[in-house]
Parts: sequence; structure tokens; C-alpha cells
Amino acid sequence: MSKKKKKSVKGKKLAAHTLRIEIKKLFKRNASKRFNAKQIIRKLKLANSRDSVQDALDKLAKKEHIRHLGEAKYKLNFKDDRIPGARGGSGEKTEYEGRVDMTRSGSAYIVIDGLEDDIHVSAKFLNTALNGDTVRINSWHPRGRNKPEGEVLEVLERGSEHFIGTFSKSQKYGFVIVDKLNMPVDIMVFPEDHNEAADGDKVVVKVTKWHDKGRKSPVGKITTVLGKSGTSDIEMKSILINNGFNLDFPEEVLAEVEAFPDGVDEAEVSVRRDMREIATFTIDPVDAKDFDDALSIEYFEDGSCEIGVHIADVTHYVKPKTALDKEAYLRSTSVYLVDRVLPMLPERLSNGLCSLRPNEDKYTFSAVFKFDKKDKLIDRWFGKTLTHSDRRFAYEEAQVVIETGEGDMAKEIKDMARIARKMRKQRFKEGAIAFESEEVRFKLDENAVPIDVYIKERKEANLLIEDYMLLANKEVAIFVNKKEKPEIPYVYRIHDLPNPDKVAEFARFAFELGVRMKTDTPEQIAQSYNDLAKQAAENDALKMLQPIAIRTMAKAEYSTENIGHYGLGFEFYSHFTSPIRRYSDVLAHRILYQVLEGKNYRFDKEKLSAQCRHISLMERKATDSERESIKYKQVEFIMNHVGEAFDGVISGIIDRGIFVELSHSKCEGMVGFETMPEAFEVTDGRLKAIGKNTGTTYTMGQSVRVVVTSADLQRRQIDMTFAEEDEV
Repeated sequence: MSKKKKKSVKGKKLAAHTLRIEIKKLFKRNASKRFNAKQIIRKLKLANSRDSVQDALDKLAKKEHIRHLGEAKYKLNFKDDRIPGARGGSGEKTEYEGRVDMTRSGSAYIVIDGLEDDIHVSAKFLNTALNGDTVRINSWHPRGRNKPEGEVLEVLERGSEHFIGTFSKSQKYGFVIVDKLNMPVDIMVFPEDHNEAADGDKVVVKVTKWHDKGRKSPVGKITTVLGKSGTSDIEMKSILINNGFNLDFPEEVLAEVEAFPDGVDEAEVSVRRDMREIATFTIDPVDAKDFDDALSIEYFEDGSCEIGVHIADVTHYVKPKTALDKEAYLRSTSVYLVDRVLPMLPERLSNGLCSLRPNEDKYTFSAVFKFDKKDKLIDRWFGKTLTHSDRRFAYEEAQVVIETGEGDMAKEIKDMARIARKMRKQRFKEGAIAFESEEVRFKLDENAVPIDVYIKERKEANLLIEDYMLLANKEVAIFVNKKEKPEIPYVYRIHDLPNPDKVAEFARFAFELGVRMKTDTPEQIAQSYNDLAKQAAENDALKMLQPIAIRTMAKAEYSTENIGHYGLGFEFYSHFTSPIRRYSDVLAHRILYQVLEGKNYRFDKEKLSAQCRHISLMERKATDSERESIKYKQVEFIMNHVGEAFDGVISGIIDRGIFVELSHSKCEGMVGFETMPEAFEVTDGRLKAIGKNTGTTYTMGQSVRVVVTSADLQRRQIDMTFAEEDEV
């Protein structure tokens, strides 16, 4: 059955009735987004005046199709349209595409861009879909229920074809029992595909056939035998593979990389801006190997200076449609686990040819900013360059220079730090949010076993680098957006406004702990969050509020539709500064270069949007991998401290017990109510647990002392009890 071609409203002045229909469609397609009249005109590319669009918004709000949020912003009213096409709780079905987020029970939720509610799918309606798959579903609203239900019609893209599990061997065939707790089926392996795996071995299996119907097992072949399970190395590899990352590069990719010549070519030098004589340096973690950014500074007689942000020119090597480019896109990001890095690019590129190592000439793509003698930004330049890093600093070394004013390149670093401080101050003045989540770091022995856990300390040297990277990312996005009309499709890093319902709930929670917040407008929310950050710096009991506040925020992602970056307070923002480890930056470099050269830069926006969705998905998978590795290492660390007492803070309360985060290591475990001398009742907001006999009260954020009673690496679980008086 052929579909009718949609009539475009682009560039048209719509009649009032048609205008309201098109605006309502826009809100339905972007159910979690908020728009004002100006944004709607830009989104729909209308010829209507701002007043006519505002009138349409007012009428739609009056009929409760949309909600007025203040500051001329509106959002879809879910009381009117909980799901487009399923009005009023009817059973009418609507098709969507989304990603499977499977639960341990075997059912799943389908996460769909633009929908407030995830769609629940029972196990019997998953149609072989697995965690991370992209699927097409039917959705409906069962009568009498508030939440949508669905059924998988088709698996569009598998989240992964490789899985890690334990091989169970029999005489006729074998099964791989996949490690993922939310993987509901085992993978059958015929004898010719066992690859000499023994019963009980940890293996990597590639699925070769997915059954179309029922709950039958998929069929696979064992590609790698890792050995007996239980080692940290195997667990780290399991985390990567189970999140969809390949451990090794294909042979054709490695062959392409080996063919690249060392050094720089004189013909290439002649078409680049030569900046090798300008004082240049890198500042990175002490154990870093891939240096993808460097800074330079050049002084002029009038008191002005030029500060260069130099980025490894990855696109000089990674060309479109090559095996290397396809693999880089497939991975989309480097993954940083506690004890290893899985790079996006092969090591010869990431740590060699592209890395801005000291005392080597390198191809770079630069953003050069001119500041007058009062440190005001007055000009900027973008282009391909040739640079030479004179010195490599670890963050700790650069910090000593900033604090003492002495050491190599002391004047250059001090001057750049001064300008960075001014930019930082202005950014927060314009609405940036100052939240910083604490980063856990580990000290490992020679076998990668953690012997200490600590919180990464961010000092001014870290902020200095961050400030110049933010400047480059912002200015590149502004340059491309403002270059000319019509729009140049580009890769933006966007961050939507926070969910007002989540913010309101959090504000009530914070109020219980004595923190008052104003949340009527996005500006008030940002200011309230910044005030909270200042209070948390002086009150440890409030620190646990910060990660909860972060969870009220939308997740930053990549998109061709620019809506700005709320958390940074930027109208335009991109990722330009880390192409060694982010494919988004590779795309950004390619488009920017085409724009600068005046070439055919009209990239297919639909294709670019699909690439943005894939990169955003792989970024989420990388984040999940990193968190899993941290949790594993935290449990591994605490295993050597079972029976010991620690100070901690209550970080969560559920019906089964109280979660406590240890102050030093940030390891989180649970004190079960069954270990306590009386029964406890959890209050509705889960802020308190109150003893039914004595009235003893435990509150979120309360400082406590606990004893670690057990640690289970397989389940990543730590059990605790509250310390007795003699253990305090």
C-alpha cells in the first residue's frame, strides 16, 4: 500500500487552522521538548509572523492541547495526548521505532526519542528482540491504564552480534549462557563451531542466525576462547563485548593504518598555516598516551595575543568510505575502563601519528583566538595547520606553575590561566551550571587489582584546558551556523531544558533537607542548582543531592537540530576538540573544512541525523561500560576490607533496606532491614525510614558508620550492617 507524500509547509504562510495543526504535530513529534514561537517558526520554516504563531499557541493552550511553562515556552500536554495516535486511553495502535531496554524479568521498555514515557513490552511480545536492539513496534493505551504497552513488529538493527558467556558442553551440541542478566535466552552452538572450547570456559560467541518466532535460542559460533572465568581481565572484556564493542580491529583496518607514512610531507606543509615556531604545549593526565589537543600563545607589540587551540587532524588519515572510517564510525568512541582503554582508532594513529607528542611536527586543525590587552576576544580564525609541541605537562606539573609562577613556560601558562578565569566567570554569569560529579579513581597493583580508591581532584590546570576546549567547540558551532543561509547541516552537541516534573519533585526533596529552590523558569533552575553546588561544598550532607539533581537534567546528545546547550548556557555548541576518541568530532572537522574551502558542504541532513543517533547510542554504551567497570573494581577493592567499619552517607532508601555510600571510596552497599533489631517503615517520598517500635529515624544524606559484611563480585553487590557502638 503506497503512502501519500507529505506536503511540505516549508516557506509557506499557513492559514490559522492549518497552522495550529502543524504546530500540534511538531509538539507530538517532540513530546519532551519545549518551544516558543520563534523556535517553531525556525523548526517548521514558516513564513507566518511571530504574532500569528503566538496566537496559535495561545489557542492550543486554551484547549489544553499544550501547556504554557512560562517564559513563552510550551510543551505537549500529556493529559490530552499521552501518546500520539492513542488518544484518551483508547486501544488505537501507533507504530514507533525505538531501542530495547530489557529488564531482568525478560520484559522490556522501548525507549523512543521524543516520548516522555517508555513503552512496556511483555516478554511474549518481544519477537526475539534483545537488549540494545533497535526495533519497530506497535503501541497502544490499554483501557483503564496510564502507561502505554507495545509489541515488537520487527528488529531493525541488532545492538550486538557478539556476546560473552560461559560455555556449557554436551555430546551433541553446546550452549553459551550469556553473562548479561537481562539476556533471556542462551545461544546454541553446534559441534563444528565449538572452536575447542571446554565445558565451563568463558567464550565470545557470534550469533549467526536469529530465529524469527517464539522463544527458540539463536545459533552462534564461538570466535574466541578466553579461558576459565573469574579473572578481572576477562570481566573487563566481558563488559566491553556485552555493551557491543569489538575488542580487536579487522585486518583490513590495520593494513590501511600501517600504510600511512611517518612524519609530515612537504607538499602538505605548503598548504597549511605553519605555527611550529610559536610556543606550544599539551596538558594531560600523567598516564595519557593520546594527546589530541595542544595550546599555543603568541604575543604582539600592542599588548594583544593569539591563543591557538590545536586539535589532531584525524581527518587527514581517516577518509570517508574506507575500512578505517567504517570501523571508527561503528565504534564512535573510545571506551575508558578502570584499567584499560579500548580506542576508537588503532594505536598507531591514536598514540602515534595523530598524537600531539612533544618535539614532533604534527598535522593539526586549529581554532586561533585573538584577545586584546584587556583579555577581550576580538577575532578568531579556523584552518588546517602544522604545529610542534615544545613541552608536555601533566596536570599536576601545570598546577605547580599556576600556583608558583615558576617553571617552564610560566608566563604563557599564567597568562592563559588568567584569560580562562575571565571566560569561566562570564560563562556562569550567562547561565552555565556548575555541577561537577565526583570521579572515582583507582590505584592498581601489577595485576590490576585495586589497592586504593580516591576522588579525582579538579584544580585550575584542569579547568584551564576545559575552558579553551569549550571556547573552541562553541565558536566553531557559531561559525558554521552563521556562515550563510540556507542552513548548513552540522553535528551539534545539544542539551535540552530539564524535565519540569522531575525538577519539581527534586525541589520538594531538597526542601526536606533544608534547601529552598526556585524553579519557575530555566534561569531560576540554573541559579538554584549553582547555589546548591556552593552549599554542598560546605556541607557534606548535601553532596548526595548533586548526583540526584543531575538526573533531573536531560542527557546531552548529538543532533543536526540545534536547540542549544542548557547546562553550558550556550546557544550553539559542537564537539570539535577530541577526534582521536570521538567520531562526532571527525564529522565536525570534515564539514568545517568543506565550509572553509567553499566546497560542496551540503551534507545529507537525514543521513547526518542517523549518524548522530548512532554516535549518541554508542556514547551511552561507553558510559554504561565505564560505570560497570568502576562498580566491579569497587566491589573488588572492598572484598579485602570485609569486616571493617567505614564512615558513609545514606544515599538511598527502598523497601528492602538502606543504601550507604562510603565517604572515602564512594563504594555503595545496602544495609538490609532484616539485619536491624526492629521493623522499619519507609516514608512515601523515600526520604526517611522510621523504626516502628523506637521511632529511630534514618534520613537521606545522614552520616552513618557501617561494617562491610560481604562483597559479591558476580552480582556486583556489597552488603553492610550499621556499626555497633563498640565499632564506632
